[in-house]
Amino acid sequence: MNRAPRRRGPAWRGLARGAGLALALVAGGAAAETIVAARYDAPTTRYAHGVLGDAVEWGALDLTLSDGRVVRGVLPERLVFEDIAPRLADLDGDGAPEVIVVESGFGVGARLAVWDETGRVAATPHIGRQNRWLAPVGAADLDGDGFVEIAYVDRPHLARVLRVWRFADGGLRQVAAAEGFSNHRIGWDYIEGGVRDCGAGPEMVLASGDWAQVMAVRFDGDLSARALGAYSAAAIAAALDCG
Repeated sequence: MNRAPRRRGPAWRGLARGAGLALALVAGGAAAETIVAARYDAPTTRYAHGVLGDAVEWGALDLTLSDGRVVRGVLPERLVFEDIAPRLADLDGDGAPEVIVVESGFGVGARLAVWDETGRVAATPHIGRQNRWLAPVGAADLDGDGFVEIAYVDRPHLARVLRVWRFADGGLRQVAAAEGFSNHRIGWDYIEGGVRDCGAGPEMVLASGDWAQVMAVRFDGDLSARALGAYSAAAIAAALDCG
C-alpha cells in the first residue's frame, strides 16, 4: 500500500524549472549531487480543499543531496503541493532519482510534476478546475521499451480515469488512459495500491471505480485489466505482495 504520513513525511522510495519558482540552497555549496531524500515543508492553508483529510497543504519541497546539502524549492502563492509525500524514482535512467509530486493551483486543480535538484523538470497539464485532484499509482518501465511510465488516477472520486504518461527527452507525454479505476477515498491520508512485479513484468494494482474489485492493470501499448478478487484493504496489500 502506498502510505506515507501527511506531516513532512519521508520520500516514498520504491516507485520502481518553471517561472515563479524560487530555489535556494539551505546549506552552502554549488556542485550537483544525487538526491537521497525529499520532503514537503512550509505548511499552508491557502488552498482550501481538504481531500487528504485536513486543510493543510505544502508550499516548499526540500531535497537532501548526497553531500548533505538541502535544496529548497518554493512554490508561488498560486500553487501548493497537495500530496502525501514526494516520491523518488530514476526516470531518465542515469542512476540518480528524480522526484515525483502533485501540485495544485487556484482555478486549475492538480497536475503531476517531476523535479530534480535544479527545480521543476516537467509537468502534465492541470486538470483544469479548482479542487480537482489526482492520486499517483507508481512509476516503472511498464511496457519494456526502456522509458519509464508514470501512472495516476485522474479525479479518483469523480472521473476515475487511470492515465499513463511516458517520461522521455525531459518531458511527459500521455500514452494511455482508461476509465473505471480508483485508489483513494475522500479524507484518506494515504493512497492505496501501487506497482508490482510478480515475475512476469510490472503491473499496476488498484481498485475498480466502484470499489468492488481489486484490479491488476498492464500497459503494453494499450491498457488491459483483470480482476484479482473482491476489494478490501487487505486484498490490495496482498496483491502488492504477489499473494
